[in-house]
Amino acid sequence: MPFVLKEARRPEPWREYRRKVRLGLLRPLLWVEWLAEWAKWVLGRSALLEVLEYCGTLGIVFGVIFYFAGAKDRLEQKHYQAWQVINTAQGKGGSGGRIDALQELNIDGVPLVGVDLTDAFLQGISLPKANLRRANLGSADMRNAVLSGADLEDAAMDYTNLRGADLRGARLGGLTDLTNADLNGADLSGADFNNLILDDADLRNTNLAGIANWNAIQSIKLTNILGCKSAPAGFVEWALVRGAVQVASDDEWYSQIKAATRPSGSSK
Repeated sequence: MPFVLKEARRPEPWREYRRKVRLGLLRPLLWVEWLAEWAKWVLGRSALLEVLEYCGTLGIVFGVIFYFAGAKDRLEQKHYQAWQVINTAQGKGGSGGRIDALQELNIDGVPLVGVDLTDAFLQGISLPKANLRRANLGSADMRNAVLSGADLEDAAMDYTNLRGADLRGARLGGLTDLTNADLNGADLSGADFNNLILDDADLRNTNLAGIANWNAIQSIKLTNILGCKSAPAGFVEWALVRGAVQVASDDEWYSQIKAATRPSGSSK
């Protein structure tokens, strides 16, 4: 028996069928309906239509099979297009569609190792647990970015704006360069600071609860640690001895940085 077509009951003769309506004005419509029922009954007995119905059902089955069989190719094409967006915008300011492209790749578990995002506008980007080893994020605007659990070892992040960013549990070691990075108000709790370069960075108001390997920071000269929260015992004293500062005024802090970078013998 067909899946969709049902064996219709043979229609009644016209004499019996027309008794359903007494008003003569409606009989033409009833006659059309009666003819339609006969057509339905005749076609329902057609072997050709039954074969066509089975073919349609098989077509749906094969369509589903081919759809899933081509899933890998579609995913690869999607990733290729995402990388095209990222590479085409390389070295340019603005987003250039990179936020969506990077997020899609990260969701699919694609490593972002060595990606060049210099000067990119990536404000609010969400890349939790991303593999960003050796990535170049220099001067990128990543305010309020979500980088929790991200691997940023050996990444270049000098002059990167990470204000208010979520870096909880991030791996920042392995000579990750955060020179002049703006981390004001960022959440760095649980992050790994092993071998981190932090010169001239803004760590004011950051959450430093549970940071790991902070005593293995490679350099922290003139880093502003004023108002940092929940810092491990001994961190503030250790940092100040190694050149960190606690300065409220931006002008005063920048003057200290400028003085430290002024060539020897210069009077200006």
